[in-house]
Amino acid sequence: MSARHWFVTGASGGLGRHLVEEALRRGDHVTATVRRPGALPDSPRLTVEQLDLTRPADVAATVERTLRRRPVDVVVNNAGYAVVGAAEEMTPEQIRDQIEVLLLAPILITRAFLGPMREQGGGRIVQISSMGGQLGSPTHSAYHAGKWGLEGYTESVGREVADFGIHLTLAQLGATRTGFAAALRYTAETAPYRDNAVGRTRRYLESLDDSELPGDPAKIAALLYETTLQPNPPLRLALGSDTFELVRNALAGRLELLESQRELAASVAF
Repeated sequence: MSARHWFVTGASGGLGRHLVEEALRRGDHVTATVRRPGALPDSPRLTVEQLDLTRPADVAATVERTLRRRPVDVVVNNAGYAVVGAAEEMTPEQIRDQIEVLLLAPILITRAFLGPMREQGGGRIVQISSMGGQLGSPTHSAYHAGKWGLEGYTESVGREVADFGIHLTLAQLGATRTGFAAALRYTAETAPYRDNAVGRTRRYLESLDDSELPGDPAKIAALLYETTLQPNPPLRLALGSDTFELVRNALAGRLELLESQRELAASVAF
């Protein structure tokens, strides 16, 4: 197989950096976007773009420059962070920025590459989701809104473009040693939520040690690389023992609730 061209967002650290290194190690070309300049491996096959994903015009310009250099075969929407706090504590700015990074930017990037991929006869788009795209927990309402939205968008688009050889995959990560915990952004704490589920979750996250998390980002990057080589990759990948157990429990609970409403559902028909 000839060298491919990857477009990876959020590449300055964590899983994004591991993906860049894996693609370069395999002989591919990479365009990596970072919010702030940082250390990435020196390589003639690597182009680094500084990009703030909350600026849609900058996203469009970066994608356009990338496509002018070389057709893109694999897109990875990896950039992300989480705002921690009660929904009532979050400012409109915090909510907007969270949704723009986790949902709007991946939508705009995905959409921008669909036409070129269709014209070139195919491509791969990997959305870095999480177990948070299938379940909900206190303190992460805006984060879950972004990830649940990304899951629905990706499933829909995947059906639209399958005939063109474009495959989309959602990587549902569990707790992974990417520095994500240290990058959490907290709301200003308010008294009503200090001692309930929000406060307890906040205390837990504040004490979380990234080195104790089970997920290995290097192994995830290698697995995702191999997934992009599969002729028919899965729509969803549960990556992490914690992901598997928590998502399975969430799905089982939803299915049980749905089954209990069979007669209720039928009762509203003409």
